[in-house]
Amino acid sequence: MLGMTTTTEIKQLLHAEATRLGFDVFGVAPVDAALRGEYYERWIAEGKHGEMAWLARNNDRRLAPARLIAGADGTPQARSLVVVGMNYYQQEPARGYRIAKYALGRDYHNVLLKRLQKMCAVLREHGGAQRPYVDTGPILEKALAARAGLGWQGKSTILLHPKLGTWLTLGVIVTTLELPPDAPGTDRCGACTACVDACPTGAITAPYQLDARRCLAYLLIEHHGPIPEEFREAVGNRLFGCDECLDVCPWNKWAQATREVAFTPREYPDLRTMLAWTEEDFRAHTQGTPLARLKLPRLKRNACVVLGNVGEAADLPALEALARDADAVVAEHAQWAVARLRAKFL
Repeated sequence: MLGMTTTTEIKQLLHAEATRLGFDVFGVAPVDAALRGEYYERWIAEGKHGEMAWLARNNDRRLAPARLIAGADGTPQARSLVVVGMNYYQQEPARGYRIAKYALGRDYHNVLLKRLQKMCAVLREHGGAQRPYVDTGPILEKALAARAGLGWQGKSTILLHPKLGTWLTLGVIVTTLELPPDAPGTDRCGACTACVDACPTGAITAPYQLDARRCLAYLLIEHHGPIPEEFREAVGNRLFGCDECLDVCPWNKWAQATREVAFTPREYPDLRTMLAWTEEDFRAHTQGTPLARLKLPRLKRNACVVLGNVGEAADLPALEALARDADAVVAEHAQWAVARLRAKFL
């Protein structure tokens, strides 16, 4: 069959399958795509990736995608990178705390990966060997998506699509088939600095540069220790993640509500209730969602900070109980919140 079907036709078949599976955008990047490797290596060397140690590993493949599939002798065999995106935009439910929009429903990693595997089956029928990735390997998804024509990396470093804005989850398939690449996206940020100006902690240190150690999304999700006091007030009512630099982007004026039912917002109780959760409660409410990644102590840590910022006097008993928690990080954050609320209400 390989000799009967052109690579252009294979790409068309794959694009049709991606659309059938619910992906909103599709493109192909060459394996020799320029990936700002010098900047990335300097970013790692300066420690701006924080505790995300996996970002410093396997960079021989991360910055040279042809090596993501190799022969027995180590010879690079990857020839193309297929990049797809799924729109996750929707209004966040009204409640006393905020969850980043991508995390409102089911975990997108699982949603996308199963569908990428179905796309891999199409490529396999035409002689390809493939590996699918959804934030699970040494892949610079946003840079590759821009090279595949899905948009451009904005000054926040987030991928921007001219019609869907900032609201895309990305998946990548590495294949040994050499598919026709798409034209790269064109940077359309112009003189706009809305995302830079809006960042609550100055984590976007310059256009196109991010210090993850200052980013609220990093601090609330990836960071395992205490949230530095200098950033706690900036957390505001954010329980999981931060959409500030995404929300303010002017390109979102064309944003469309997602069609993916898996992203339908999960219902959660108020924070006072969450503070009393057991491990069983936590699993029952968060299984299959991005919030499950936090584990219960970090969820309680975050909830304490939110209540310290926007809580009421009625929240004090729940926080005072946690101020004696066996987990030292949880206890310290509860004590911080108690002090804030007592100063405000008592």
